[in-house]
Amino acid sequence: MFEKNILVTGGAGFIGTNFVAYFARTYPNYRLIDLDALTYAGSRCAFDAQKQMPNVVPVEGDIRNAELVRELLEKYDITGVIHFAAESHVDNSIVDPLLFVDTNVNGTVALLNESLRYWKRRGYLAQARFHHISTDEVYGSLGEEGFFTEKTPYAPNGPYSASKAGSDFLVRAYHHTFGMNVTTSNCSNNYGPKQHSEKLIPTIIRNCLNLSPIPIYGNGQNIRDWLYVTDHAKAIDLIFHHGKSGETYNVGGHNELTNMEITHAICAILDDLRPRRDGKKYAELITFVKDRAGHDLRYAIDPEKITRELGYRPDETFKTGIVKTVKWYLDKA
Repeated sequence: MFEKNILVTGGAGFIGTNFVAYFARTYPNYRLIDLDALTYAGSRCAFDAQKQMPNVVPVEGDIRNAELVRELLEKYDITGVIHFAAESHVDNSIVDPLLFVDTNVNGTVALLNESLRYWKRRGYLAQARFHHISTDEVYGSLGEEGFFTEKTPYAPNGPYSASKAGSDFLVRAYHHTFGMNVTTSNCSNNYGPKQHSEKLIPTIIRNCLNLSPIPIYGNGQNIRDWLYVTDHAKAIDLIFHHGKSGETYNVGGHNELTNMEITHAICAILDDLRPRRDGKKYAELITFVKDRAGHDLRYAIDPEKITRELGYRPDETFKTGIVKTVKWYLDKA
């Protein structure tokens, strides 16, 4: 008999996969039902691995399917939702904005509606928690100074970030209008094992190993704050269990780096761990390409609130996390 039954959405994606593994291991008395549509961003291998976990039930399906969500809530008597599922690849959002609106906005409101309906009927509304995972991209772009805080006005600059902003506002609205017990976290760029191959760090590693050009947008000076994926999982754990209802928490890694700094760091690690046979340096593969439309210059998170209120501290620095990440990809190569 499990103490809690929690619906995780998008648990076969990069962050979700790492979270489910961490959460299932940390709370063996919880049963996790992982609902994932297994699109291009989801991993069937992750689903297969979850089938071997004694307290994880992977379910292939779409959060927009209200009937399926309703069935899972009732079948497993769900008392918590941790919502990762989203279209998140920025380049794809420029090609097909409507898909991002449909999944990120309509999917989120479908999930909220069914959770609200079930929890009200069961008398769970006060204690059952809905945690929504979002992004720092909803805040737009920073200048050379300053940080995003929970009070920073929203200013999304692309279809992806705009669709995530819409989902954030819906979660907030269901708290203020219907009294749902919700929390939201806005995180900085995640990295680590099992990330989708289209993302920056896996692309750099793959192209280095293939001796292919490493494509860098613009001049490579766009700045991101980098967060190791397991540190993000630990932050979600804290917020889900101890965060204040209706509140938002920004989660960052205190690792501001330009895309060029990231690239050179990875190239240097590979120069050490797997030197090129021709004696050249991997950094010689760097190639600059046309910048992405609406490419924000800088994101940086101030995580003071989650540190002060919940005692959160990331375990990994970028130096330690990136070495672990590169070694994981080398082992899988």
